Amino acid sequence: MIDSLDFETRLIAMARQSSWFFPALIAARNLELTSWCIGAGAVRNLVWDALHGFAAPSALSDIDLAHFDERNLSAEQDRRLEHRLTGTYPNAQWEVTNQAAVHRWFEASFGYAVRPLTSLKDAVGSWPEYATSVGLTLNPDDSITVIAPYGLDDLFKMVIRRNPARVSIEAYEARIKQKQYATRWQQVTIIR
Repeated sequence: MIDSLDFETRLIAMARQSSWFFPALIAARNLELTSWCIGAGAVRNLVWDALHGFAAPSALSDIDLAHFDERNLSAEQDRRLEHRLTGTYPNAQWEVTNQAAVHRWFEASFGYAVRPLTSLKDAVGSWPEYATSVGLTLNPDDSITVIAPYGLDDLFKMVIRRNPARVSIEAYEARIKQKQYATRWQQVTIIR
């Protein structure tokens, strides 16, 4: 049985060896944010593509850069950060979200209010599936920190399981339909 530390070691190695993920980490680090990670679908694609032996990365709609800054909750700040990232790493579509501000717009987007998040780790722990509740940060010393509040088992075992922390069953079912997990990665198991 592989333990979580082995999964973390493998994840870090995958990130370092990736022709697209590691440069994205460098671009994000260059923003000099105090609390940030690249996570969600970017990490999922990185791992599942590798586990499926894909020669080229599968399609990714964007690279999610999550950060936590209670001092500036403006959407304009996130757009400025996206613009800077596009300037330094134009090969990707970026989506930057200040997780400290999510409670301000979540209800308008998803139909119900949520409590303010308290930290980046708290934010990552609220993402839709356990397999995508993972983020990576490239530190100034080039070490990589993995944020995985629920561990890495679902990510490496290719299991899609709803994270009830914030995602309704209806929203989860809509995501399964939209993301086409089993079509993209045949070894995925979807838990309903």
